[in-house]
Amino acid sequence: MPEIKILTETDLRSAISLDADAVACIENAFQLLATADVVMPPILSFHVPDHNGEVDVKTAYVPGIDSFAIKMSPGFFDNPTLGLPSLNGLMVLFDAQTGIVKAVLLDNGYLTDVRTAAAGAVSAKYLSRENSKTAGILGSGVQARLQLEALTLVRGIKRAVIWGRDADKTAECARDCARRLGIEVTTGSITDVMAQADIVVTTTPSGKPLITADMMRPGQHITAMGSDADYKAELAPCVIPAASLFVCDRLSQSIKQGELRAAIAAGTVANPDRYAELGQIIAGQKPGRKSASDITVCDLTGTGVQDTAIATLAGVRAEAARAGTAIHS
Repeated sequence: MPEIKILTETDLRSAISLDADAVACIENAFQLLATADVVMPPILSFHVPDHNGEVDVKTAYVPGIDSFAIKMSPGFFDNPTLGLPSLNGLMVLFDAQTGIVKAVLLDNGYLTDVRTAAAGAVSAKYLSRENSKTAGILGSGVQARLQLEALTLVRGIKRAVIWGRDADKTAECARDCARRLGIEVTTGSITDVMAQADIVVTTTPSGKPLITADMMRPGQHITAMGSDADYKAELAPCVIPAASLFVCDRLSQSIKQGELRAAIAAGTVANPDRYAELGQIIAGQKPGRKSASDITVCDLTGTGVQDTAIATLAGVRAEAARAGTAIHS
C-alpha cells in the first residue's frame, strides 16, 4: 500500500520558514491563479459563536504543481485566555496525478501563518513604494510579528509602529520584533500608525472598522488580511473608493467575506467586478501602482492556491530532509 508521511509541527518548522523562498512560492501561486486553469472551490467556512470560533476549509488544484492540499483551519480567538493558541489545524497533501494521500501535515496552523505572511510580502512588493521605510502594524499577535518580518524581506524597513488592544501585549510584541529584526519598533494609536507608516498591515479579527479614509496619506499602502468572514471588517466602507487602487487576492472571496462585502453593503462600491486580483498584477494583466502618490489597498482573504503551494514546498523540503514518520495505509 502507498506510504503516507506524518509530519509534525516540529518537522515542518525545521523544513520551512518565512524566507525568500516562501515568498517566491506564494508569488508564483498568485501568478498561476491568474494564468492557469486553477480549480479552487469556494471556502467552506462556519462560525462557532458560542466560543468565538470559526472553521475554514480551503483547497485548490493548481496545474504545474504536482500535489494539492486540503486544509482544515480552526480559529478560536478566546483561546489565549485558556493558555492555548488561537489558530491550529492541519493539511492533507495529495498526489495531483493519482489522488493518493502523500502526507498529513500536523502543522497546528504554522504553514498558514507562513503563507499568510508571505502573501503580505508579495502584496507590498507589487503595490507599495520601493522606498518605503516605515511599517505600521495593527495587531500584536503571531501574524503581526510575521507580517512585519515579511515586509523586511521585500522592502528596506528601518522602523515600525504597532497598535494593539492590549497595551502590555503590544509592548511585548514591539520588544520582540525589535530584538529579532534589528529595527526600531515603537507602539502608538491607530492614528499614530497611519500618520507615520508607509506600509500598514492589519492583522486583527475585528468586527468593526479600524481604518477610515481620512486616515490615509498619499503614497501609503495598506494590506488588510484580517477580514476573512462575513462578520469581520478592518476597513471602513469609505476606504476602498478613496484609494487610488484596490486589489484583492480573490475577487469572489473579497465580495463574499472580505473588505468588499462591507463596502458593497454600505453602497460605497457599486461595481466590484472592476477590481484587480493580485495575481493579475503580478502577471502583468492589469496595472498596479502608477505613481509615488497613489494610495493602494490590498485585501487578503487567503486562498486555497496558497495552501497547496506552501504544503507542496513543505512536503518536498521534508522529504529531502528525511523528516517525519512513514506509515502504510
